[in-house]
Amino acid sequence: MLSIGIVKESASGERRVAITPDLVPRLRAAGLTVLVQDGAGAAARFPDSAYGQAGAQLVADVYAGADILACVGRPPADRLRAGQLVIGLLHPDPAYREELAARRVIAVDLDRVPRTLSAAQTMDARTSQENVAGYRAAILAACTYERFFPMLVTAAGTARPAQVLVLGAGVAGLSAIGTARRLGAVVTGYDIRPEARAEIASLGANVLNLDGEGTGEGTGEGTGEGTGEGTGEGGYARALAEGEQQAERDELARHVARHDVVITTALVPGRRPPLLVSEVAVKEMRPGSVIIDLAGGNVEITRPGETFVTENGVTVIGATNLPATMPAAASAAYAHNVCAFLGHVLRDGELAIDLADEIQQAVVVTGGAA
Repeated sequence: MLSIGIVKESASGERRVAITPDLVPRLRAAGLTVLVQDGAGAAARFPDSAYGQAGAQLVADVYAGADILACVGRPPADRLRAGQLVIGLLHPDPAYREELAARRVIAVDLDRVPRTLSAAQTMDARTSQENVAGYRAAILAACTYERFFPMLVTAAGTARPAQVLVLGAGVAGLSAIGTARRLGAVVTGYDIRPEARAEIASLGANVLNLDGEGTGEGTGEGTGEGTGEGTGEGGYARALAEGEQQAERDELARHVARHDVVITTALVPGRRPPLLVSEVAVKEMRPGSVIIDLAGGNVEITRPGETFVTENGVTVIGATNLPATMPAAASAAYAHNVCAFLGHVLRDGELAIDLADEIQQAVVVTGGAA
């Protein structure tokens, strides 16, 4: 019988756990022995006792005894062994990938699940975690902004609603837009992809269209050269040429300045996050404004993982791992992604790694033969 080990995350600030207690019976029904490292779920408010009651075995070291390791971030490569299946959000750089390959580890990066395949949607960990991050970003913005988000009419006067601009309308951006609207803000969204702009409109937010992006409801009337068609491979945004990026930044600058809150979420797979908001644009914002950079590079002055206030009174938050600040919800979603993938590769209690399978081909980064 195969065993699966649930790892206690060691990265600083990481509070998520790969499998929640409610899914232990599902793994056991699939023919797996479930091993849980002591304290694995404690930071996400899942005590060891909950795992024990669900039928898991609590152990001090899951690395040595587990055939499968379920983790959130990268486990230390020197603790892994040949033939072990490791499932996580690995984001492997070349050095880490080479070390895993040298140890003959079968490594699965759930961040690579192809979103365009309907059969893979339940395994799509990037989507589940970005949904949490976008929600959390809007809540964080509302808590940081020192005025009201909704319009309030009181005997003491009327408070105008916050003006929120969300740059990038992927999963995180749309989640932020929907949450900010529910909090009562006036929300505008921007994305270079036409289909993403349609998603923004479907949520009831204003759509910011820059020059060269076609027609539709929008608030932009600039004179830059525009960005044109922005859809790339797999439905993600394409990387813009340098001239297009500069035109985009120039156009966005005047829109950024008139908003109270700016949340940036734009990513291009395999590349650095696109620079959308220049230092000059930040200097034009009003004192008390808030910027949250989820991508970690959309804003020129972002310091990833840090929060600071500029000389002109703008709070800039480099939010690098917001899902870890909502560990119970994020873990619950991620655990379902892990279990869905295991259901895809387990056959009669045994691993069936097959790189001819389109999903496995996308997510298996080392190994490939069980």
